[in-house]
Order: sequence, then structure tokens, then C-alpha cells
Amino acid sequence: MFDPSATREQVNAVIQILHEEDLSAVSAVVHDTVTVITEGSGTQELTSRLEKSPGVERVAVVPGAQRLTSRAFREEGTRVTVGSRAETVIGGPGFAVIAGPCAVETREQMTAAVDVVVAGGAVMLRGGAFKPRSSPYSFQGLGLAGLTLLAEQRTRTGLPVVTEVVTPKDVECVAEESDMLQIGTRNMQNFELLREAGAAGKPVLLKRGMAATIEEWMLAAEYVMHAGNGDVVLCERGIRSYDRSTRFTLDLSAVAEAKRITHLPVIVDPSHSTGRPHLVAPMSLAAAAAGADGLIVDVHTDARSALCDGAQALSGEQFTTLMSRLGPVVEAVGRTLAPASAPSLASV
Repeated sequence: MFDPSATREQVNAVIQILHEEDLSAVSAVVHDTVTVITEGSGTQELTSRLEKSPGVERVAVVPGAQRLTSRAFREEGTRVTVGSRAETVIGGPGFAVIAGPCAVETREQMTAAVDVVVAGGAVMLRGGAFKPRSSPYSFQGLGLAGLTLLAEQRTRTGLPVVTEVVTPKDVECVAEESDMLQIGTRNMQNFELLREAGAAGKPVLLKRGMAATIEEWMLAAEYVMHAGNGDVVLCERGIRSYDRSTRFTLDLSAVAEAKRITHLPVIVDPSHSTGRPHLVAPMSLAAAAAGADGLIVDVHTDARSALCDGAQALSGEQFTTLMSRLGPVVEAVGRTLAPASAPSLASV
């Protein structure tokens, strides 16, 4: 890693030293710091030479393939700021709650759901404009029209929004209309999409694949960071198991393990993981107790008519109750519910 005053010539000089040792090297800007990443192992003499090179602030020797995401690369936890007003932070002492409907359907539906989650204390809004579905006959989202409706709610409330991007070609337009790009479970190992999202200049919410190991999840995040984006938030959303009692199995041990091995924030999706509204609250409380940095929750004021995943959505009353129960648990583990900036709801 280089200090902020390092010149391009100093960066190139370090790359040249590595090439002389037959080591590959690529530079990236991570957390506003120029970082040179190399594969393979060098000698202690090489490490000492690099440490003495002009402009170099620190040399981190990171074993294994998990380099930029590792605690060995960055010991302190990363705090990801979302939105232009720098008021929404994921990571750090605040516990952030992101909420909204699974899919954007209509302006009326979005307004009703957003009013509920804003009043309940959510600090970010969610809603899918593009929906990758298991069946080609299921509702696939409104596409660009959905992005427009989501952007309207951002303007109306002042809160940042996160929405899913499903193909590399859509990254640019989704980034223009949202504050955070979501990579869903089906696309966790869509490497071209990870690269494009990493280069888009917006924070990325990376959900764990439904059959992915923790290591594979970390390496997917590595792709985003390797593209120069250090603002990555990991999301545990449940993995496949043999039990049909729940939609997926929420792996809270993965939250604790991820917090141990990576500096990136980790949040939990209790809605997609359980698929049952009555399980969302207890799993949310358990996630907070396990050390998660926040939640992303499905809320719909008329779930029976929802076009996507209505069976897992909380009602407005259920969301309000959840938020009231979260406070004591979050405080018990030394954190606070991240406050929203008391937005003034305007009519769209």
C-alpha cells in the first residue's frame, strides 16, 4: 500500500521490482489508497526492499487467495458509507436496517411500503427492479421503469437505495439510479458482473450464494475489490439444506466466521433465508446478537397481492414491532440502532 502522496512513478517502480522477481503485479485503488497486488511469495529480502521503496506505506504479506478482503490486509473493520450525504454507514458502532419490498411493482405499492419502513427507522430502502427468478414465467421485475420508481422514493425520503443488478450490461444504468448495487445469490460467481460492479464507483452488497462456501463468498468479494472497489458489504442470506421447513437455512455461524476473517461489514437477510414472516424477527435478533452489522428485510403492506416473494414479507405492523425489539439486543452487544436522518416525506 502506498501513502497518499505517492506518485505514479513510485508505483511503477515497485511493480518493476516485482516483475524482476518474476512476480505478477497489478495496481488498484482501494479505500482511496493505491495498492499493488501480487501473486506468489517473495523472500524476506524482497519484503524489506519494498518497505524501503519511496512512497510505500505498508507491505502486507497475506497467505492464500483471500488478499484484499483479509484481516491481514486491513486489520480494522471497514465502514461503508452509502449515499451522497454520508449519513448512512454500514459497519462501525451502528446497526443498519435496510427495508422495503422485494420487488418494485407500482408507485402506490412503493410509497405505502416506504412510508412504513421510514417511520419504523430504516436507514436505507430496498426494492428490486430486475428480478432473476427460478421460473421464466415468474415476474421478472419492471426493469428501467422500476429503477425510476425507486429513484422517486429516494428523492421523496432522502434515504439511499439498494437494488439488484443481474447482467454486466445493466451495471451503468442501475448505478445511475441507485446508491448501492446488489449482487444476488444466483450471481455471486458471475465474475464478469462482479468486475463491472466493482468498477462502477458505487458500494456493492454481495449476497452469499445459496450453495457457496464461506471461502467462495470471500473470493467473490475479492473480485469486486480487485476491480478497485473497497466499499463491499457481505450479506448472509441462507444456504440450501435438506430441510423443507424453511426456504433456506440461515447460517449465522457464517456471520461470526466472516467477521473473524474479513474486515468487510456483514449483514443478514432474514426474509429470503427463512421465507416465513414469523421467523424473520427471531432470526433478526439472533443476527444482531451474533455480531452482524445490519439487516435487509422485506416489507410489503399488501403481501397477499405481491408479485414476488409475498409469503416472506413483513407487514408494516410486524416491521414496527421488529424494530422496537431490536434496540435492546443491539445495545446488549455494545451497538446502537443506526439512526435515520428523520426524512420529511413528500408526495411523489
